[in-house]
Amino acid sequence: MTTTPRPVRAVQVTLDAASPRRLGLFWAEVLGYAADPVPGSGEAPDPARVEETADAWLVFLRAQGVPEAAHDSAFALVDPQGSGPRLFLQQVPEERSGKNRMHLDVRAAPGLRGEERMAALESECARLVGLGATRLERHEPGPRSHGFVVMADPEGNEFCLD
Repeated sequence: MTTTPRPVRAVQVTLDAASPRRLGLFWAEVLGYAADPVPGSGEAPDPARVEETADAWLVFLRAQGVPEAAHDSAFALVDPQGSGPRLFLQQVPEERSGKNRMHLDVRAAPGLRGEERMAALESECARLVGLGATRLERHEPGPRSHGFVVMADPEGNEFCLD
């Protein structure tokens, strides 16, 4: 039996947030992503200009007549290389409750093993704590894992340094 291959689908990861802009700026630093440029700006996604692009969005929203209370209702990040998923942050009124049903694994030490891996994860952990993340727990290498560090972003969403 011959089947027709299904097209590959692009993926967008959506995070609920109290402040999409603030959380988006954090995740841009973590992932090396860029703020999605303002429509019609002709700008390319640039991770070195995340805050500038975020400010351009405020100007755009004002020009479109969007009420100021809605200016922090959404924020989008894109992989400047075009290969990773788009990250969309949307404002929600409720706080996070309970454990994440899904989380991100940030690949901070691909290909490394043992103490070299754990040292690389610790170094990245320290950088992210400086950006506002919280270190939750370290899992040592074992028979089913190469080792990882569980963290939380500034709004408490758990993720792993892997």
